Amino acid sequence: MRGKTAHPYMANSVPAIEREMLDAIGVDDVSELFSQIPLDHRVTRPLDLPPALSEGELRRHLVGILAKNRTCEQNLNFLGAGAWQHHVPAVCDEVVRRNEWVTSVFGEPSSDHGRNQAWFEFCSQLGELVKLDLVGLPVRSWGSAAGHAIRMAARLTNRSEVAVVRAIDPERLSVIRNYCEPVEMASHIAIRLVDYDPSTGLIDLDDLRAAVGHQTAAVYFETPSYLGVIEHQGAEIAAIAKAAGAETIVGVDPISLGVLASPVDFGADIVVGTIQPLGVHMHTGGGVGGFIASRDEERYAHQYPTLFISIAETLEPGEYGFGLSLFEQSSYGLRDKGNDWTGHSVYMWAIAATAYMAMMGPEGFKDVGETIVQRAHYAAQLLADIDGVSVTFPAGFFKEFVVNFDHTDKTVAQINDALRQLGIFGGKDLSRDFPELGSSALYCVTEIHTRSDIERLVDSLRKVIAK
Repeated sequence: MRGKTAHPYMANSVPAIEREMLDAIGVDDVSELFSQIPLDHRVTRPLDLPPALSEGELRRHLVGILAKNRTCEQNLNFLGAGAWQHHVPAVCDEVVRRNEWVTSVFGEPSSDHGRNQAWFEFCSQLGELVKLDLVGLPVRSWGSAAGHAIRMAARLTNRSEVAVVRAIDPERLSVIRNYCEPVEMASHIAIRLVDYDPSTGLIDLDDLRAAVGHQTAAVYFETPSYLGVIEHQGAEIAAIAKAAGAETIVGVDPISLGVLASPVDFGADIVVGTIQPLGVHMHTGGGVGGFIASRDEERYAHQYPTLFISIAETLEPGEYGFGLSLFEQSSYGLRDKGNDWTGHSVYMWAIAATAYMAMMGPEGFKDVGETIVQRAHYAAQLLADIDGVSVTFPAGFFKEFVVNFDHTDKTVAQINDALRQLGIFGGKDLSRDFPELGSSALYCVTEIHTRSDIERLVDSLRKVIAK
């Protein structure tokens, strides 16, 4: 047991209370609670920790460490690559901070103060956006949603291979690999990467045809792709998948759907994506939400690992009630025997996205989409005019585009270091993950970037490259 005094940050951690808790549990010592952990995995030597700081001293110490960071509010930011800086209306933050949501305890009917209705509206609005009728509550990330969708397809087809385009976020591919499980496991799904055309950024259809066969559970691709390219071969890709009896899974940035066709229009069976652009802050890229959507068919519904919200009339005329559907097939209902383990939930962001979508409406999505397209292409045009700089895929991109610096005699890392000194975050360095693209970076331009922001970037890059 601990010494005679309480922990400096926990006033109720006195020995008497600790003893009372151990007696209630029925053990003599705290170490007994960790008996299942092998001894050789436990630290037995005393830890050489620095003297404990007071709460005030600790706060000052941590604030000092955090102050070394530069945020996207302090710097002009052109980073995207999976977490994008979009405008988050104040109403989104105001709504999610309401006590009805913040203090809601999941699973308790008494805690539903409009929560289920808000979740139902999230599914309804997102379904309208992607033109599909069945939408589950969000999972942790886009990668999680893609991984779950691939496992759904494997169960639907009884097949164990998936074709995935190679022009994908490496972090997202890593998450997908985790969901497909190690080769030693019976439910392992093999991932076959499909190349892309280096001249256009589009999927190499010949390579796709060679990859897809009787073993393929699904073909997964994204539009816009990780490199920002709008994949206009969607119908051909879906036809190749369908001919082999495979599912077509398409990843999409939902904020693009104000100006781009829904994946359903060119043959998608399952649509996945992120909800982060829909009124959710970047939060360093973690736990910002991913969605899964499909046709409202029984064969799909029974493969979802997520929760569904249903609506039904009550005994009171004109009154409706909301409740969970197919709960028993989720990990909430069956724990490890469920379709998949959804783990950490991001249901608060579903409410933020609901507020965002309701406020934007169809015209709002169209306006923001057009603004992003115009500003991103304006930025690309100006950047391509800089000596030694070129845009790799200049036609048909949304929000993000690849900028090449091969003829500047500088690496992307050197350029980004210099830009940071000028208060600018440059594009994501692609040199390691996509060496075939040379010294390249992925730049992101959204509705937050003004004309003066873009021109400041261009002027700064000219100075950096000229040095």
